[in-house]
Amino acid sequence: MGMIKEFKAFALKGNMVDIAVGMIIGAAFSKAVTSLVNDVIMPPIGMLLGQMDFSKLAITLQGKDGPVTLRYGAFINTLVDFFIVAWVIFIVIKLMNRLRPAEPTEVTEKPCPKCCTQIPLLATRCPHCTSDLG
Repeated sequence: MGMIKEFKAFALKGNMVDIAVGMIIGAAFSKAVTSLVNDVIMPPIGMLLGQMDFSKLAITLQGKDGPVTLRYGAFINTLVDFFIVAWVIFIVIKLMNRLRPAEPTEVTEKPCPKCCTQIPLLATRCPHCTSDLG
């Protein structure tokens, strides 16, 4: 029974719900980008290259058991799709990092009041000028 309680605590944590929501939004975003690539970006590129439809580009190889088709045009569309998604994720992460406040760094040193060199916070005597910091 302990394992079920552990799983319930894990599954209901805020991070797990955030991950699930992110995956759902990511799947929807992926569909939108795929449509953007296939329906908006690739047709003008194909038109510029002489009415070429990338999704239909393929090489057919004859094998023992029949023809085998290598659909490299669909692969090109998928690569464009991937690079758009990667670029958008890069931009989003870059913006999120700008909006995130910098974490305060822990202070471990202080200046010696006599010689101004950096010394440990808990020091009672300066190792440089040997002043008593009392």
